[in-house]
Amino acid sequence: MSTVRFLKARDIAPWLEELSRDRTVLAPAQHGGTIVFCEFDPARGVELSQLSTTPAKRALLPPCETLFEYETTKTLEPPYKTHVELRPTLPQGKAVVFGARPCDARAMQIFDRVYNGEQVKDPYYTARRNNATIVTLACSEQDDTCFCDRVGGSPVDATGSDVLLTPLKAGYVAEALTPKGEELLQSTSFMKAEGLRQEALNARNRILEHVPERSSFLDMERNLLSLFGDLGFWDKTAEACLSCGACTYLCPTCYCFNITDETRGESGRRIRTWDNCMSSQFTLEGSGHNPRPTKAHRMRNRIGHKFSYYPQLHDKTLACVGCGRCVSNCPVSFDIRNAVACAIQQADAAREHAHD
Repeated sequence: MSTVRFLKARDIAPWLEELSRDRTVLAPAQHGGTIVFCEFDPARGVELSQLSTTPAKRALLPPCETLFEYETTKTLEPPYKTHVELRPTLPQGKAVVFGARPCDARAMQIFDRVYNGEQVKDPYYTARRNNATIVTLACSEQDDTCFCDRVGGSPVDATGSDVLLTPLKAGYVAEALTPKGEELLQSTSFMKAEGLRQEALNARNRILEHVPERSSFLDMERNLLSLFGDLGFWDKTAEACLSCGACTYLCPTCYCFNITDETRGESGRRIRTWDNCMSSQFTLEGSGHNPRPTKAHRMRNRIGHKFSYYPQLHDKTLACVGCGRCVSNCPVSFDIRNAVACAIQQADAAREHAHD
């Protein structure tokens, strides 16, 4: 049976300070009017009252990271060949992600299938993944923009977590779900709490009782594929979109990146940065041709990837965890839930018409 401990709210900061001595600790904190995941600072504290604006994915896939550094030298005799020395910069050290929500933890497993699969293993991602411990906080309620229940999750889902925290009065019941989680709960900041195991389970069940019954977005592959050639539908869907990319940068499951070489004299580095598939430059080729020339094409790809292409490749798992960040932070209030629901209706209507 897994270890269960109790952590008083007032003991969170001392515990994170303790962890910070030999690990990088990322936690949600107030910054400029928003809640962002950043390195824990005792002076700033942590903010657990609501879902963070930015996702926890930066712990495994940073917004910008150096893949390697390089040095070039040329021979002084013909044919003046250039020699390049590469210096890899693999991530070092352990990390703890504290205060992730169930949707954030599930999103990391979506990354795993891409960057740590059987055929492809990204050494930078896997190094961070193997050295990261995920401490997840069960949600006490769903925000208006949340829809995790419609994509296979729930406000108390423990998928992808090493430790699950359940909020109770004056603190949190912590349950270790993996050996890495067991290690964290050995701290003296925790109190023994085996008697609270059932109380935590009851609390999570009460939360689930308030989740409304809504239509599911699972099994969307056929619906979206049937609309692939209907650019009129995608034109209407993308009409209000500004292509600003806020949805992609704030999405916990978006993992597209760009590679850039920065050279200064004879030395330089290769960096990987988050990219935005809603940008017109994302698929722009050197010839000037763009296979996704309009917002409609790009919106079709974004929604299609999350609800059709990724599930086809990965055992019907959606590449959307329903966190709602793209809804609550969109400057024009684009709602992906409405777009998916409309796709279902459009596809159903087309099938009915074909049968008449």
